[in-house]
Amino acid sequence: MNIRMKCNFYIWLSFLCLSFISCSKDDDDNANGSDNFAIGIVELPALRNGVNDMFVTHSNTFNGKKVTTFSMEYDKSKKHARWVAFRFDNQTMQQNVNRKTGDDPFESDPLVAQEYQRTRSDFGAKGYDRGHICASADRLFSRDANDDTFYYTNMTPQRNGFNSGLWLKLEAKVQTWGRSCTAQDTLYVVKGGTIDKEEQVLSYIDNNRSKPVPKYYFVALLFKKSSSFKAIAFWLEHTTTPKSQELADYAISIDELEEKTGIDFFPNLNDKLENVVEATYSVKAWNGL
Repeated sequence: MNIRMKCNFYIWLSFLCLSFISCSKDDDDNANGSDNFAIGIVELPALRNGVNDMFVTHSNTFNGKKVTTFSMEYDKSKKHARWVAFRFDNQTMQQNVNRKTGDDPFESDPLVAQEYQRTRSDFGAKGYDRGHICASADRLFSRDANDDTFYYTNMTPQRNGFNSGLWLKLEAKVQTWGRSCTAQDTLYVVKGGTIDKEEQVLSYIDNNRSKPVPKYYFVALLFKKSSSFKAIAFWLEHTTTPKSQELADYAISIDELEEKTGIDFFPNLNDKLENVVEATYSVKAWNGL
């Protein structure tokens, strides 16, 4: 959704009370069209469905119910996810377990052939951390869910100063917002690193074009609180010397992020709502920015 109307019109619209039925806590309820605000699973971007693209979803049983851990569109030719999507709600916001431990807790994703995944040797000595896209701390509601975040399909090569610096700071802020959810609230999250455009690739591991290092990382957020909505995005350069330590300096609209990445975020929203929330953002609307 890249067509824009006048900014002041959108700002006016974004503060109207939107009369949408409250969000159900179940993925299935959101997908079956019973709610007016969306016609599908809200956090999922539009799929590119290229010849090398795979849609992968990991889910586990939690409190007797199937709960999605995260979903991704994975590019086999790049051995890297294009994006990873998940949500915080009153179930997945819970913190019931700690980070997975062990001599080497990382492992291959059982849903993707090994030949299309990176391995330990692609990180570490190559100068990059095994950076989580969906963070370990994003999925603490169950042991199985946290274990899933250590699959190599969820890893991205990140410089340590970035992984443990600005990226970690943004992850912590997203987790704080996500864990503010109540029974009627949901934070929809999409995270990723840029691998689609040559000018957005920093380098290649061992000059192997099947192993790009993203030049930028991004986060797209949509927060639903009862029947009100807000959205914001972040665009961070993959560097250990950022221009600013203030996250607000990296905030952009969802529309702007779509222009940069070529990814259509939150396409399952009602068109009228999508137009409103994706066009503008307010730093003041997000606590702590």
